[in-house]
Amino acid sequence: MSDSLNAPDSSRPASGESLRRVRAKGEPRFPDGPKADPAGSHFERRIRSFQPRRSRVTAGQADALQRLWPKWGLDIDGRPVDLPELFGNDHPVVLEIGFGMGEATARMAAADPHTNILAVDVHTPGQGNLLNLADRNGLTNIRVGNGDAIILLREMLPPDSLDGLRVYFPDPWPKKRHHKRRLIQPEFLTLAATRLRPGALVHCATDWEPYAEQMLEVLTAHPDFENTRADGGFAPRPDYRPLTRFEGQGLDKGHVVNDLLFRRVQHG
Repeated sequence: MSDSLNAPDSSRPASGESLRRVRAKGEPRFPDGPKADPAGSHFERRIRSFQPRRSRVTAGQADALQRLWPKWGLDIDGRPVDLPELFGNDHPVVLEIGFGMGEATARMAAADPHTNILAVDVHTPGQGNLLNLADRNGLTNIRVGNGDAIILLREMLPPDSLDGLRVYFPDPWPKKRHHKRRLIQPEFLTLAATRLRPGALVHCATDWEPYAEQMLEVLTAHPDFENTRADGGFAPRPDYRPLTRFEGQGLDKGHVVNDLLFRRVQHG
């Protein structure tokens, strides 16, 4: 696999325009890129599992957002989406929720070009970085979603439209009073099950052991999913999930990473 999937972002906008230019009041940060709040989601009274983060964007990431968002970006605004139209083919689609800087997503897309990946996050630098990686490596099977994955699942995707769901290293919300913000909850799984085809795989991974135990408990108890492990426990890391730099650093520090692989079951 190309080392360029891990190469640092060093490109610059063709115009050479400085990212430090002061924007006029009301001027969008990326006129042709992702919207700051595509669904007006801050008006929806619901506990969220994420915090929007618009931290520093490099010149190369900003260029990718401006240039590639109209082609490969999806603002999660509540309007129904046609996945074959979005990807330009009818290949299987896997939804990835939370992809960080996108290195692992790009590697998985390169290794399996006949599977489409709809990768959703709210981190603007990561969105730009993943678009840049996809462009530089010719990965046409990636689309980047910006916004709340709950709105995407609930309002935008048709039933049985997904062949998989990946949730890698979600925010563990370690404080007990914040556990209600964790993504993997019974209500989320019930919603996800309506969009997953029977037989679709749900793959979670975390280096926070208490969250891993909660994930295992919640997934095991849910009637729409069954563990692919006969012993009912955690799964070894599949070859298709790359070892990320973040994960490697954690393993070097003695962290334990747990993978969970559950299958969407068909009732009746």
